[in-house]
Parts: sequence; structure tokens; C-alpha cells
Amino acid sequence: MFKIPKSILVLIHSGDQVLLLERVRPAGFWQSVTGSLEPGEDWRAAALRELAEETGFAGAGLVDTGVSHRFPIVPPWRDRYAPDVGENEEHIFQLGLAEMCTPCLQPREHRAFRWLPAREAAARTGSWTNRLAILDCCGLTLDDVQKSP
Repeated sequence: MFKIPKSILVLIHSGDQVLLLERVRPAGFWQSVTGSLEPGEDWRAAALRELAEETGFAGAGLVDTGVSHRFPIVPPWRDRYAPDVGENEEHIFQLGLAEMCTPCLQPREHRAFRWLPAREAAARTGSWTNRLAILDCCGLTLDDVQKSP
């Protein structure tokens, strides 16, 4: 069965700190919680499911930003989608936490996590959509990230 070309991104933050997860593959690729919609799921249901699966966190306080981005599906992932699908739509959510919590990672998906200052998280993430989500959430601009030490 092919994946649905719709996914979610959940940006988790606490104050000025942003949680990033390092993927198992490719190593060194840092991101927020992400995942594809399953058949019959809406954006929010997918966000809540992925949040629980990838971190163990509950979704109380999950905010739908109303922001979506479209991007081409890169060659390493093309075979997961139907042959006529070339683009994915990603919908952005935010989850603000009162304190930085330790996520319960799924070892088949993620190898490490870090809470980072928003500027550093935006610079480290491997996805332009994730970078935009961090900038929007934390009131930063791309210039802020480029000027950071």
C-alpha cells in the first residue's frame, strides 16, 4: 500500500527551547515530530497519533496553526508513494510545554533528542518546512538564524 501524500509536523517547544529528534536514517537529520496521515485520519488525529508514537507525549494543548506547505517528494522516498504522486502536503501543529520533558523515543525511528534554543534548532533542522515552523512559532526571521553564533 502506498503512503498518503499528506503529513503533519508537530513543533514542540518550552519557552525559547525547541525539541528536535535525530532520525535513525539518514543519520544526522534532525527534525520535529513528523508523519504521514493514515487512511481515514484527519490532520489533528495524525498529529496526536504521531506525537504519542514518537515522544510518548499527550496532545493536551496541541494547536493547529492552519499553515500547510507543499514540497516535492525526494528520490529516496519516492517508492513509498503511488507513481503519479510527486508532491506532499505538510500541515503544521505546535505543542507548548510548561517544562522541557524527556521524550520516549522509538529506536527504529529516532536515535537521539535535544532541546535547543530556537535559533540553534532552526539552523540544525534538515527541513525547510521545519525551519519555517520554528521561525514562525518563536518570532524569528531567517536573518536571526543566519546571524546566530
